[in-house]
Amino acid sequence: MATILNIETSTEVCSVALTSDGEVLEHHENYDGQTHSTLLSAYVRDALHYLRSRELQLDAVAVSIGPGSYTGLRIGLSEAKGLAFGLGVPLIGVGTLKLLAVQAMFAEFYDGEVLFAPMIDARRMEVYTAVYTSALQPLLEPQPMVLDEGGLAQWLDGSRTLVVAGNGAAKAQTVIRSPHAVFLPELKPVAVSMMALAEKALREQDFIDVAYSTPVYLKEYEAKKSKNKVLANSLKA
Repeated sequence: MATILNIETSTEVCSVALTSDGEVLEHHENYDGQTHSTLLSAYVRDALHYLRSRELQLDAVAVSIGPGSYTGLRIGLSEAKGLAFGLGVPLIGVGTLKLLAVQAMFAEFYDGEVLFAPMIDARRMEVYTAVYTSALQPLLEPQPMVLDEGGLAQWLDGSRTLVVAGNGAAKAQTVIRSPHAVFLPELKPVAVSMMALAEKALREQDFIDVAYSTPVYLKEYEAKKSKNKVLANSLKA
């Protein structure tokens, strides 16, 4: 019996799920945004209380490692690292785009060959995206992409359906005009959907370093200059 505590904070959703052998034992989700720092620890505390009240043993902590929100990813990974270290269990990193692809697979029924293009909004007309087969083999590795009509054209040749899912899908829908594309902008990565990927990683002992692992940002963080700093620079000039 493999019991895993799953943490997902890569977008505006804050979620935690305690799972065991394909079953969700306990889960919490909040879609209000900007709540990770206040809600995550409480959700984890509830999950651990459930675990202890039923005298279960935790086998691993899994966390969504990105790409996604810089702040959300840092909060989630920091919490997961602390738990894994404190409880003496391995840490599993789940790619957020692969997680979204899994959610898209079970969101609807599709005829024929299907490819999955999970998308996470990266501001302006940019997204983080990848392309996966139904066996989760990457045809396009996770990367940032500026959306235009030709961005995913090679996978829209009419021989298959391309399912575009995630909070970047609405943006893609404005530029991709193909009858062979299906858009699922309402899908958001959540902890309960991490179960299959986390359990596979546990079986294969595919762990990340508790001390030195970092989120997968895909591009450098561009911090906004404070008004005081801008003012100081203008005075120097």
